[in-house]
Amino acid sequence: MKRYALSTLLAMIASASLASSLVARTEGAISSRERISINDEWRFMKYASAEQADRLIYDVRPEVTDGEDGKAADAKPTAAVEVEAKEPVLKDWILPTANDFIKNPSDRHQRPEGNPGSDFPFVQEDFDDSTWERVTLPHDWAIEGPFMEGWDAPVGGGMGRLPSPGVAWYRRALDIPEADQARSIFLDIDGAMSYAMVWCNGHLVGGWPYGYASWRVDLSPYLNFGGANQIAIRVDNPPFSSRWYPGGGLYRNVWLTKTPKVHVAQWGTYVTTPEVSEKAATVSLEVTVDNDGDSAASVVVSTDIFRADENGKAKGRKIASLKALEGELEAGASATFADSVVIKNPKLWGPYPNQEPHLHVAVTKVRAADGSVDTYETTFGIRDLRFDGEKGLFVNGERIYLQGANQHHDLGALGAAFNVRAAERQLEILREMGCNAIRIAHNPPAVELLELTDRMGFLVIDEIFDCWARKKTPLDFHLIFPEWHEPDLRAFIRRDRNYPSVIMWSIGNEVGEQYTEEAGSALAQRLHDMAKEEDPTRPTAASFNFAKPHMPITAVMDTVSLNYQGEGIRNAPAYAHLKGINTPPLYPKFHDAYPNKMIISSENAAAVSSRGEYLFPVADGISAPVADGAGGDPVSAHVSSYELYTAPFGSSADKVLGSLERHPYVGGGFIWSGWDYLGEPTPYYSARSSYFGVIDLAGFKKDRFYLYQAHWRPDYPMAHILPHWNWEGREGEVTPVHVFTSGDEAELFLNGKSLGRKVKGEFEYRLRWDELAYEPGILEVVAYKEGKQWARAAVETTGAASALELKADRAKIKADGKDLSFVTVRILDDAGRFVRNAKTPLTFELDGPGEIVATDNGDPTSLVSFKSLEREAFNGLCLVIVKGKPGEAGDLTLRVSGNGVASAMASIVTTK
Repeated sequence: MKRYALSTLLAMIASASLASSLVARTEGAISSRERISINDEWRFMKYASAEQADRLIYDVRPEVTDGEDGKAADAKPTAAVEVEAKEPVLKDWILPTANDFIKNPSDRHQRPEGNPGSDFPFVQEDFDDSTWERVTLPHDWAIEGPFMEGWDAPVGGGMGRLPSPGVAWYRRALDIPEADQARSIFLDIDGAMSYAMVWCNGHLVGGWPYGYASWRVDLSPYLNFGGANQIAIRVDNPPFSSRWYPGGGLYRNVWLTKTPKVHVAQWGTYVTTPEVSEKAATVSLEVTVDNDGDSAASVVVSTDIFRADENGKAKGRKIASLKALEGELEAGASATFADSVVIKNPKLWGPYPNQEPHLHVAVTKVRAADGSVDTYETTFGIRDLRFDGEKGLFVNGERIYLQGANQHHDLGALGAAFNVRAAERQLEILREMGCNAIRIAHNPPAVELLELTDRMGFLVIDEIFDCWARKKTPLDFHLIFPEWHEPDLRAFIRRDRNYPSVIMWSIGNEVGEQYTEEAGSALAQRLHDMAKEEDPTRPTAASFNFAKPHMPITAVMDTVSLNYQGEGIRNAPAYAHLKGINTPPLYPKFHDAYPNKMIISSENAAAVSSRGEYLFPVADGISAPVADGAGGDPVSAHVSSYELYTAPFGSSADKVLGSLERHPYVGGGFIWSGWDYLGEPTPYYSARSSYFGVIDLAGFKKDRFYLYQAHWRPDYPMAHILPHWNWEGREGEVTPVHVFTSGDEAELFLNGKSLGRKVKGEFEYRLRWDELAYEPGILEVVAYKEGKQWARAAVETTGAASALELKADRAKIKADGKDLSFVTVRILDDAGRFVRNAKTPLTFELDGPGEIVATDNGDPTSLVSFKSLEREAFNGLCLVIVKGKPGEAGDLTLRVSGNGVASAMASIVTTK
């Protein structure tokens, strides 16, 4: 690839003769780039079993001999198992898809002769797929269930008890006009789980095995221009391939991209802002241009910069222009053009709520001598980042403490199929808690999530790998790591490096190479160097739960990123009997070893709870490992919501916040986890979803939410009491009451009688009345700050469930089949009071041009299908997700009825 230095390019265009000539010739030309959604009209078929599946396989896999469900999350990864291919595999035909992301030409792959699978019926145009299911993408084939019960289930709790493993096919017809013959035609797939391979008109085009990658294949050589074309995609999702629910199928968007033969390359722009102040900012832009034509091409590259509207699109007049740069591209070659411009009085991008997330758009035009114009838009932000070993992160000169949460990729009852509104709702609720940062766990996200974080002002640690060459599960990414880690990493960074919300690249999470001394360090260095080649402006990280300051691997990364080690692992008295990684709090030792590196707590807490479930007795200390009879109930498989209990390697929120405050040089941390997610249901693997979330799977706040909110939003007047106060049969028994408040002291009252006023001590995050005996009535707290009343809250003993309250988060949505309304159902008594322990069976129905997409209640043990229209409330709450039919605007009426309660309705309007 040619790269033109700015000085060289300026010299090349000193006369500006070619530039002015091409601009004049193409001034009235219309861009011929199109990006077309092809999410509709797919046909889908999944084999009933692995034994029935075809053998068009990417590669052979080792036999699974250690598929233990419920293996400890911090168990030591193990070496790969060698396996020899004794049958034909398609790997050699797929590997060349990665060539654009392999730096050394000698390492690139040569496609063999032949066309595997060409005679297979599913890839033929005349194959009758009318009996296949008609689906719209994004599509997760597993989310409808059924859930698999029992310890011998093919898919256990670790992967969510849903049928995500398997082999399936997707087929779609495309009409490509004859006029497109002068263009390049690409199929862009944002995510396919996994080992995807694409055929076009019977030709094996290419594919990509990593299920979280975004990737492209060039359809141009295989198309029938002016006629029908058949796309067939085979997806193969192995069992025992993940530590959480991966979903299955084409679960992100799929696009048809049409460009001139001379065009901006895939993810071919790179914007940086090397100098930023309130008065002026330098914006530098690199543009990589591909020539897919059969002859050399003279090109001119020009870029105008605009401010962006709320949707990230250019608005108003241009505020700056880069110089028009010319170059000559040989057939099949690429070149990179670079220039910069100074913008006066820039609108800076910064995190909410401290700053405003202003966005800009660079509109790049590539004009070729043949008259074609490729127009490419890049949304970016102008911002300055500084990482300090003593004070943490600075954005635009302001210290920003990371109040972060880890997020898995699933969207609860919607599964892995990405939906913008569902992801936006997750971020909205996290922001209400005071969260300002997201760590992507542990794989590339949907690009639309980063568009949301850009727009909403979240900071993001963007993570790519959960393992390298050593395995955590028998059939995970380690199988393809040797050949795919370079293209996966380079493609990931090129895709995401223009999002201003992304502040750091995390290239590994708790990888097994922590245990392999110099060999692991050498591999870490290779990945680090690749990341810096693709983007030298952001620091690298790899999250370590085992590696210590003296180990060579910890010296490689630009930052110190610690999972649980900062506050210590299994080192408190309550954890002393546990086996596994055991270490004291290590912030000081890492700070001493790397005083100039910013330290972050990339994963902390791993606290567990079931929303609204309270078990007795309650732990005396501030943190304890969950166990049967000690915070956990093996019969119900629920965990106490007193928010003191953790996974064996974890710590309570109280302990974590105290540890962070004791070490002010730490730049902040990320809770494990923000939301509950499908799979990994520690400690009860008979369940379907995690207990880790501060917010449950349905989006309902656990008590822990308010503990964090009290600390992260100290200026927000709030108080929260736990537990509920419906304890028939516990009269006179000790029932501890805890209060979370942003005040500094509080007084508790039971039926009007003061139970005393308590003051928060240093590094205390809750107020406790642990000797209180239950008495029905009203429990009220009055919180104070600096001696003045600050906030009040109350819980009370209610009557039996008798009524329902429905509340839609949005009463007006688009009639596009994508926009969603999330309707919360609350159980009330006859006095209109919220019955916090109600488990009322409910039935749902919808009238009008729409459908109920899914229901949920946040109960991690529920194995009722998310598609069910009958579901129990879980501790007083239930969720119904509704969407409109595409193109059919109208009024929707949701009716909910239940045993012993009056029915209720909610109205939702859908608009075109």
